[in-house]
Amino acid sequence: MQFNTAFASELTWPDYDAAVRDGTTPILIPIGAMEQHGHHMPLHVDVLLPTEFARRVAAQIGALVAPPFTYGYKSHQKSGGGNHLPGTTSLDGATLVAALKDVVKEFTRHGVRKICLVNGHFENSWFIVEAIDLALRELRWDGVTDLKVVVLSYWDFVHKEAICELYPGGFPGWDVEHGGVLETSLMLALHPQFVHLDRAVDHPPATFPPYDVYPVKREWTPAPGTLSSPREASVEKGHILLDVCTRGIIDALRGEFG
Repeated sequence: MQFNTAFASELTWPDYDAAVRDGTTPILIPIGAMEQHGHHMPLHVDVLLPTEFARRVAAQIGALVAPPFTYGYKSHQKSGGGNHLPGTTSLDGATLVAALKDVVKEFTRHGVRKICLVNGHFENSWFIVEAIDLALRELRWDGVTDLKVVVLSYWDFVHKEAICELYPGGFPGWDVEHGGVLETSLMLALHPQFVHLDRAVDHPPATFPPYDVYPVKREWTPAPGTLSSPREASVEKGHILLDVCTRGIIDALRGEFG
């Protein structure tokens, strides 16, 4: 079915019902967070990016995009700077699991049988898996056994060739790519009005010991909140990332959903 919009929430209920009732239309659910992204980017980076990837993919595979999850699990110091930083506003794991489980079950009640969770916040990962596991279990109790769920994070589609092009000076690793080249380049390509490179802080990649301490040692997190420098970010790199990740997600979902 063709839609005038990629967003399910913009449809009337009869149009939505006609689109999803027979189970052939996939629903893509972006899952983000409200999290600081340094001095140069806004708090909703992790919502904007997966939502845009979902929109682009939906247009190619005949899917609909659900309203995004705008709050996510707590920022981890080694991957997001830490939950102690101002602006970062997070959910307990049990809250995220319960909400996502309910949403998955509701879409299934509508007739949806193909769901993709498009993650934009690393710390959400295991809670997404838990929510899906619980939803599938409870749906089986109700006799629903034909739901298929794909869980993905857009950055996992950045292949080695693209990494070499994006990071000619050496790749610092995904574990410190928070507010760095990847996210900043994507934001420059998609939402340049929200990026203030003149305020970006250039600093070496963060280093951490091979263990965690709670409460966190705030001095471990670089003062700007970013874990690597965005200095080498560019619009051109953003478009490379958009192309690589979008094509990768499309191929994956065509393979899984048909």
